[in-house]
Amino acid sequence: MTQSLIIRGARVLTMAPGDLDRADILVEDGRIAGIGPDLPADAAEIDASGCLAIPGFVDTHRHMWQATLRGSAPHHTLAEYFTTVLERVGPLLTPEDLYLGNLLSAYAALDAGITTVQDVSNIQDSPAASDALVQALKDSGIRAVFAYGTSFPRAKSHGAALDADVRRVREELLPGDDGLVTLALVTEPGDEAAERHNARLADELGVRTARHVVQRHHGEGPVSRLRALGVLRPGTVFIHGTGLDGDELKLIADSGGSLSVAPAVELVMGHGHPPFAAAARAGVPVSLSTDVEVTVAADMFTQLRAAYQVSRHDELSGATVHAMLGHATRDGARALGLETGVLAPGRPADIVLLRADRVGVAPVYDPYSTVTQQMDRAHVDTVLVAGRVVKRHGRLLADVGAHLVTADRLRDRLISRG
Repeated sequence: MTQSLIIRGARVLTMAPGDLDRADILVEDGRIAGIGPDLPADAAEIDASGCLAIPGFVDTHRHMWQATLRGSAPHHTLAEYFTTVLERVGPLLTPEDLYLGNLLSAYAALDAGITTVQDVSNIQDSPAASDALVQALKDSGIRAVFAYGTSFPRAKSHGAALDADVRRVREELLPGDDGLVTLALVTEPGDEAAERHNARLADELGVRTARHVVQRHHGEGPVSRLRALGVLRPGTVFIHGTGLDGDELKLIADSGGSLSVAPAVELVMGHGHPPFAAAARAGVPVSLSTDVEVTVAADMFTQLRAAYQVSRHDELSGATVHAMLGHATRDGARALGLETGVLAPGRPADIVLLRADRVGVAPVYDPYSTVTQQMDRAHVDTVLVAGRVVKRHGRLLADVGAHLVTADRLRDRLISRG
């Protein structure tokens, strides 16, 4: 049970009707117990004067194991990423290396105000790997959806059908849906048998699915194919969606699915144009994601700016900074089926305090503009996950020094192997 505390004097952006220029947020048992001015409370206090309070950012698609490879592929195209990162480097990593990658990625997310990540884990090829990846998420204190996938080399050799070990992960490691770390499946394109197998498996385990999808190349569209096979599952998070036509996007919308757009990576790696305008026309809910740390910065401020710039450049000339912040918080939580993403009584207390009294952002005219256009990681003062403080006064409370030393050793080992 977490400590009761009260956040005093913040400007609160609730991401629901009813922002407050100056208010307190009372947190009890991991949830928001009240929001309003001058709340009476016998609880530990956090002085939030000069801060904006927002819901924790939600990153709906990140390959977290790659944190130990940060910045190693700045010029990679998507094809080069598959060949180098997934096919050549990935198999060199031990379960201990994978633990470190997930842990560092989670800590970096928390440091940047991202309280929830969907870990699209495309690296499993053994029970030991899965165990290490899940344990790292649990040890970090982040809220995470562990989207169980498989390694790229294994998928090439064994096909897209997910390994039976996912049942063990569900039964032994992630049996419930109310913990900080929960389970989903990554169902990538495969033959008819694999598609049906993965859909049945998701139904059997009672979990959601995530799936990469890009433009149709020949014949039937990728979403149309899922519908034809009877495996277009409601609530699926479709990743990227670049190049999909209106009919394909409408199928996603009608199925209750959503689109996770990673604008920075899509622009740099050549996935295609981030589909904000096309998604809006088709009525597809959109969330934001960071994707791969080997190429871009894994913080939501980078994604917010890229998303806003792309949207304003396209025919979405009416795109607003308010909508962008919604994609990064409320809409991401909805896509993952979570209660977070909104600051309201009864909701989980995933809260971020951003310093708005710094020389680079003050004065604040429009707080949504300030967050989207002016701020960065340096303005993340305090972070709470389920009511537990994980960052305060601009510093993570976790001791990460030894992990950084280990990451340097791993880098040297990988470089020595060419």
